[in-house]
Amino acid sequence: MTTYTTTQGEMWDSIAISAYGSTAYTGMLMMANLPLLDYYTFPAGIEVTIPDITLEKPITNLPPWKEARG
Repeated sequence: MTTYTTTQGEMWDSIAISAYGSTAYTGMLMMANLPLLDYYTFPAGIEVTIPDITLEKPITNLPPWKEARG
């Protein structure tokens, strides 16, 4: 887990992009920072907790015998 210090005008989705490269993690980021949910647009200097993510095996529609083995 790390922290991220906001700049004026940032929002949850822009923090997720900065931290993870995707807005897909916005909900997880918000759940890890429940006391900060009153912020829609952040002022400068707020410390946001950035939880570590575990990348799971991607979901494919291939049958098991056609999936790449690594």
